[in-house]
Amino acid sequence: MSSPSNSTCSVVDLPQIEVIGSSRWGLPLISHTWSRPTAPRVLLLGGVHGDEIEGVALARALLAEAIRRPAFGLALDLQIIAEVNPDGVLAKTRGNGAGVDLNRNMDTQDWSPIALTERYQPGPQAMSEPETRALAEQILSYKPDLIISLHSWKPMLNVNDAPNSQLCTQVAERIARHTGDCIEPNIGYSTPGCLGTWAALERGIPTLTYEIERGLALNKVVQLHQPAVIDGLKVLEKHS
Repeated sequence: MSSPSNSTCSVVDLPQIEVIGSSRWGLPLISHTWSRPTAPRVLLLGGVHGDEIEGVALARALLAEAIRRPAFGLALDLQIIAEVNPDGVLAKTRGNGAGVDLNRNMDTQDWSPIALTERYQPGPQAMSEPETRALAEQILSYKPDLIISLHSWKPMLNVNDAPNSQLCTQVAERIARHTGDCIEPNIGYSTPGCLGTWAALERGIPTLTYEIERGLALNKVVQLHQPAVIDGLKVLEKHS
Protein backbone atom coordinates (compact mmCIF):
# COMPACT_ATOMS: atom_id res chain seq x y z
CA MET A 1 0.00 0.00 0.00
CA SER A 2 1.38 3.39 -0.95
CA SER A 3 1.87 6.04 1.71
CA PRO A 4 -0.32 9.18 1.83
CA SER A 5 2.58 11.21 0.46
CA ASN A 6 2.39 9.18 -2.77
CA SER A 7 -1.34 9.70 -3.24
CA THR A 8 -2.39 11.23 -6.56
CA CYS A 9 -4.88 13.58 -4.87
CA SER A 10 -5.11 15.18 -1.47
CA VAL A 11 -8.01 14.77 0.95
CA VAL A 12 -9.11 18.29 0.02
CA ASP A 13 -9.48 17.21 -3.61
CA LEU A 14 -11.64 14.17 -2.91
CA PRO A 15 -15.31 14.56 -3.82
CA GLN A 16 -18.15 14.86 -1.40
CA ILE A 17 -20.19 11.66 -1.77
CA GLU A 18 -23.89 11.80 -1.02
CA VAL A 19 -26.84 9.43 -1.37
CA ILE A 20 -29.47 11.72 -2.86
CA GLY A 21 -32.28 9.17 -2.97
CA SER A 22 -33.12 5.60 -3.83
CA SER A 23 -34.56 3.69 -6.74
CA ARG A 24 -37.74 1.66 -7.00
CA TRP A 25 -35.71 -1.37 -5.96
CA GLY A 26 -34.10 0.50 -3.09
CA LEU A 27 -30.72 1.02 -4.74
CA PRO A 28 -28.88 4.24 -3.82
CA LEU A 29 -28.61 7.22 -6.14
CA ILE A 30 -25.12 8.56 -5.51
CA SER A 31 -23.67 11.96 -6.33
CA HIS A 32 -19.98 12.94 -6.31
CA THR A 33 -19.30 16.66 -5.97
CA TRP A 34 -16.11 18.68 -6.28
CA SER A 35 -17.08 21.94 -4.63
CA ARG A 36 -15.59 25.20 -5.92
CA PRO A 37 -17.96 27.80 -4.41
CA THR A 38 -17.18 30.65 -6.83
CA ALA A 39 -16.88 28.54 -10.00
CA PRO A 40 -19.55 27.66 -12.59
CA ARG A 41 -21.55 24.57 -11.65
CA VAL A 42 -21.85 21.57 -13.96
CA LEU A 43 -24.05 18.52 -13.40
CA LEU A 44 -23.10 15.39 -15.38
CA LEU A 45 -25.68 12.61 -15.57
CA GLY A 46 -25.42 9.03 -16.78
CA GLY A 47 -27.69 6.03 -16.81
CA VAL A 48 -31.06 7.77 -17.11
CA HIS A 49 -31.82 4.85 -19.44
CA GLY A 50 -30.24 1.69 -18.14
CA ASP A 51 -29.92 0.01 -21.52
CA GLU A 52 -27.87 2.88 -22.96
CA ILE A 53 -24.63 1.48 -21.61
CA GLU A 54 -22.50 3.81 -23.73
CA GLY A 55 -23.68 6.79 -21.65
CA VAL A 56 -23.13 4.87 -18.43
CA ALA A 57 -19.61 3.89 -19.49
CA LEU A 58 -18.73 7.49 -20.30
CA ALA A 59 -20.19 8.77 -17.04
CA ARG A 60 -18.18 6.21 -15.08
CA ALA A 61 -15.02 7.09 -17.01
CA LEU A 62 -15.54 10.80 -16.37
CA LEU A 63 -16.08 10.07 -12.69
CA ALA A 64 -12.85 8.10 -12.53
CA GLU A 65 -10.99 10.87 -14.36
CA ALA A 66 -12.42 13.52 -12.05
CA ILE A 67 -11.17 11.53 -9.06
CA ARG A 68 -7.75 11.06 -10.65
CA ARG A 69 -7.55 14.70 -11.76
CA PRO A 70 -9.96 16.62 -9.51
CA ALA A 71 -12.64 18.49 -11.47
CA PHE A 72 -10.57 17.68 -14.61
CA GLY A 73 -8.11 20.39 -13.62
CA LEU A 74 -10.69 23.04 -14.54
CA ALA A 75 -12.07 25.90 -12.50
CA LEU A 76 -15.46 24.24 -12.14
CA ASP A 77 -17.82 23.13 -9.41
CA LEU A 78 -18.62 19.64 -10.67
CA GLN A 79 -21.24 17.09 -9.68
CA ILE A 80 -21.55 13.64 -11.27
CA ILE A 81 -24.46 11.24 -10.87
CA ALA A 82 -23.23 8.32 -12.94
CA GLU A 83 -26.35 6.14 -12.57
CA VAL A 84 -29.63 8.03 -12.30
CA ASN A 85 -31.45 4.74 -12.96
CA PRO A 86 -29.51 2.01 -11.12
CA ASP A 87 -32.40 -0.47 -11.50
CA GLY A 88 -32.29 -0.12 -15.27
CA VAL A 89 -28.49 -0.31 -15.39
CA LEU A 90 -28.60 -3.53 -13.39
CA ALA A 91 -31.43 -5.03 -15.46
CA LYS A 92 -30.22 -3.52 -18.77
CA THR A 93 -33.61 -1.94 -19.38
CA ARG A 94 -34.62 1.56 -20.49
CA GLY A 95 -37.07 1.97 -17.63
CA ASN A 96 -36.59 1.71 -13.89
CA GLY A 97 -37.72 -1.11 -11.61
CA ALA A 98 -41.34 -0.19 -12.32
CA GLY A 99 -40.79 -0.04 -16.08
CA VAL A 100 -41.10 3.74 -16.20
CA ASP A 101 -39.02 5.83 -18.60
CA LEU A 102 -37.51 8.41 -16.25
CA ASN A 103 -37.01 10.82 -19.16
CA ARG A 104 -40.79 10.93 -19.67
CA ASN A 105 -41.70 11.25 -15.99
CA MET A 106 -40.69 14.84 -15.18
CA ASP A 107 -43.54 17.21 -14.31
CA THR A 108 -43.30 19.32 -17.44
CA GLN A 109 -46.18 21.35 -18.78
CA ASP A 110 -46.47 18.89 -21.67
CA TRP A 111 -46.40 15.71 -19.54
CA SER A 112 -48.88 13.11 -20.73
CA PRO A 113 -49.96 9.76 -19.24
CA ILE A 114 -50.14 8.31 -22.76
CA ALA A 115 -47.08 6.36 -23.90
CA LEU A 116 -46.16 7.17 -27.49
CA THR A 117 -44.86 3.59 -27.75
CA GLU A 118 -44.38 0.76 -25.27
CA ARG A 119 -40.76 1.88 -24.83
CA TYR A 120 -41.67 5.33 -23.52
CA GLN A 121 -43.81 4.60 -20.46
CA PRO A 122 -44.36 7.93 -18.62
CA GLY A 123 -45.65 6.44 -15.37
CA PRO A 124 -49.09 6.81 -13.77
CA GLN A 125 -48.45 10.48 -13.06
CA ALA A 126 -45.66 13.03 -13.40
CA MET A 127 -42.93 12.57 -10.78
CA SER A 128 -44.37 9.21 -9.76
CA GLU A 129 -40.88 7.69 -9.57
CA PRO A 130 -38.46 8.15 -6.66
CA GLU A 131 -35.56 8.61 -9.10
CA THR A 132 -37.14 11.56 -10.90
CA ARG A 133 -38.16 13.18 -7.62
CA ALA A 134 -34.63 12.80 -6.26
CA LEU A 135 -33.08 14.17 -9.46
CA ALA A 136 -35.42 17.17 -9.55
CA GLU A 137 -34.74 17.98 -5.90
CA GLN A 138 -31.00 17.67 -6.48
CA ILE A 139 -31.07 19.99 -9.49
CA LEU A 140 -33.07 22.61 -7.61
CA SER A 141 -30.70 22.34 -4.65
CA TYR A 142 -27.43 22.24 -6.60
CA LYS A 143 -28.48 24.97 -9.07
CA PRO A 144 -26.18 23.96 -11.96
CA ASP A 145 -25.24 26.41 -14.68
CA LEU A 146 -25.19 23.51 -17.16
CA ILE A 147 -26.54 19.96 -17.24
CA ILE A 148 -25.06 17.30 -19.51
CA SER A 149 -27.08 14.09 -19.72
CA LEU A 150 -25.29 11.18 -21.40
CA HIS A 151 -27.38 8.84 -23.56
CA SER A 152 -26.94 6.69 -26.66
CA TRP A 153 -28.87 6.56 -29.91
CA LYS A 154 -27.46 8.10 -33.07
CA PRO A 155 -24.61 10.61 -32.73
CA MET A 156 -26.21 13.92 -31.79
CA LEU A 157 -25.76 16.86 -29.47
CA ASN A 158 -29.30 17.95 -28.61
CA VAL A 159 -29.05 21.48 -27.19
CA ASN A 160 -31.70 23.01 -24.96
CA ASP A 161 -30.45 26.52 -24.30
CA ALA A 162 -32.15 28.61 -21.67
CA PRO A 163 -33.81 31.83 -22.89
CA ASN A 164 -31.23 34.48 -23.82
CA SER A 165 -28.35 31.99 -23.45
CA GLN A 166 -26.11 30.25 -25.96
CA LEU A 167 -24.02 28.41 -23.37
CA CYS A 168 -25.28 24.96 -24.25
CA THR A 169 -24.72 25.57 -27.96
CA GLN A 170 -21.20 26.88 -27.33
CA VAL A 171 -20.31 23.78 -25.30
CA ALA A 172 -21.78 21.52 -27.99
CA GLU A 173 -19.84 23.30 -30.73
CA ARG A 174 -16.59 22.71 -28.88
CA ILE A 175 -17.44 19.05 -28.28
CA ALA A 176 -18.35 18.59 -31.94
CA ARG A 177 -14.83 19.61 -32.95
CA HIS A 178 -13.71 16.29 -31.48
CA THR A 179 -16.65 14.05 -32.34
CA GLY A 180 -18.09 15.47 -35.54
CA ASP A 181 -21.57 15.02 -34.10
CA CYS A 182 -24.44 17.08 -35.47
CA ILE A 183 -25.94 19.76 -33.21
CA GLU A 184 -29.72 19.86 -33.12
CA PRO A 185 -32.26 21.99 -31.18
CA ASN A 186 -34.57 19.00 -30.75
CA ILE A 187 -34.35 15.23 -30.87
CA GLY A 188 -36.71 14.95 -33.84
CA TYR A 189 -39.79 13.55 -32.11
CA SER A 190 -42.08 14.44 -29.20
CA THR A 191 -40.58 13.95 -25.72
CA PRO A 192 -43.20 14.96 -23.14
CA GLY A 193 -41.93 14.84 -19.56
CA CYS A 194 -38.25 15.00 -20.51
CA LEU A 195 -35.39 16.58 -18.58
CA GLY A 196 -34.48 19.05 -21.34
CA THR A 197 -37.92 20.62 -21.23
CA TRP A 198 -38.16 20.55 -17.44
CA ALA A 199 -34.71 22.02 -16.79
CA ALA A 200 -33.95 24.28 -19.74
CA LEU A 201 -37.20 25.45 -21.24
CA GLU A 202 -39.17 25.71 -18.01
CA ARG A 203 -36.45 26.53 -15.43
CA GLY A 204 -33.75 28.26 -17.44
CA ILE A 205 -30.95 25.70 -16.92
CA PRO A 206 -29.06 24.98 -20.17
CA THR A 207 -29.25 21.23 -20.81
CA LEU A 208 -27.27 19.17 -23.31
CA THR A 209 -28.67 15.74 -24.17
CA TYR A 210 -25.55 13.99 -25.41
CA GLU A 211 -26.39 11.06 -27.72
CA ILE A 212 -23.47 8.69 -28.28
CA GLU A 213 -23.44 6.22 -31.16
CA ARG A 214 -25.25 3.14 -29.88
CA GLY A 215 -23.20 -0.02 -30.23
CA LEU A 216 -19.85 1.77 -30.32
CA ALA A 217 -17.24 -0.26 -28.45
CA LEU A 218 -17.00 1.07 -24.91
CA ASN A 219 -13.25 1.65 -25.07
CA LYS A 220 -13.86 3.78 -28.17
CA VAL A 221 -16.69 5.62 -26.40
CA VAL A 222 -14.28 6.67 -23.68
CA GLN A 223 -11.39 7.34 -26.06
CA LEU A 224 -13.45 9.68 -28.24
CA HIS A 225 -15.94 11.28 -25.88
CA GLN A 226 -14.12 11.72 -22.57
CA PRO A 227 -11.65 14.34 -23.90
CA ALA A 228 -14.46 15.92 -25.91
CA VAL A 229 -16.61 16.49 -22.83
CA ILE A 230 -13.71 17.83 -20.79
CA ASP A 231 -12.67 20.21 -23.55
CA GLY A 232 -16.27 21.35 -23.97
CA LEU A 233 -16.44 22.25 -20.30
CA LYS A 234 -13.63 24.76 -20.79
CA VAL A 235 -16.28 27.07 -22.28
CA LEU A 236 -17.69 27.55 -18.78
CA GLU A 237 -14.37 28.79 -17.44
CA LYS A 238 -14.72 31.73 -19.82
CA HIS A 239 -18.13 32.48 -18.33
CA SER A 240 -16.86 32.58 -14.74
